[in-house]
Amino acid sequence: MSEIIYGIHAVKALLERDPQRFLDVWILKGRDDRRLHPLLLELEAAGLTIQVANRQWLDEKVEGAVHQGIVARVQEGRQYQESDLESLLQQHTAPLLLILDGVTDPHNLGACLRNADAAGVHAVIVPRDRSAQLNATAKKVASGAAETVPLIRVTNLARTLRLLKEHNVWIVGTAGEADHHLYQSKLTGPLALVMGAEGEGMRRLTREHCDELISIPMAGTVTSLNVSVAAGVCLFEAVRQRL
Repeated sequence: MSEIIYGIHAVKALLERDPQRFLDVWILKGRDDRRLHPLLLELEAAGLTIQVANRQWLDEKVEGAVHQGIVARVQEGRQYQESDLESLLQQHTAPLLLILDGVTDPHNLGACLRNADAAGVHAVIVPRDRSAQLNATAKKVASGAAETVPLIRVTNLARTLRLLKEHNVWIVGTAGEADHHLYQSKLTGPLALVMGAEGEGMRRLTREHCDELISIPMAGTVTSLNVSVAAGVCLFEAVRQRL
């Protein structure tokens, strides 16, 4: 099985991590600026042949997305299974997990993965249904984080939350109506941070499995943040406390 990736950061990240996965690389005809040139040298040094294509061909390859002049066909990456979560929990004494409940936009998924990588999250967990796919768009937005942060899809999110509790993971959900806010919460130790879909929030059953609900204090006129922004705010407060 193969898949398409595109964008300078996504291609560079995979090249650094797993160059054997590359099958084909195409660049935009006439594109050889200072951002792309160093990557082309790295690709050639890895023994890869670079093909030239026109803009229309590349645009069709990525269905009109912004490819930054480079597209690659690569072998499909590792697909993490629910069983991987159990071994991950055994490896880390104080795991930091991000759970996305109902996030269906691949741009948001990619941005959350990027935040997760920067914050040192050990895994991102999503339900198998009602969740964005880790497609080329999500990988481009993730800027390489899709290759470093395990994305674990689970069949039953409520059951997974019960498993986390069995491993003494404290589950913190974000909700606008919570009776205390992020900066009043203790976010050290084994922790799973649950973010719901923008607007709808977490599903009822997910909310019921949370040990604690917190909100982000809002000082302006807007009532909510984009889910990836909210995830970044919460994750880095956890990082601050854990340091």
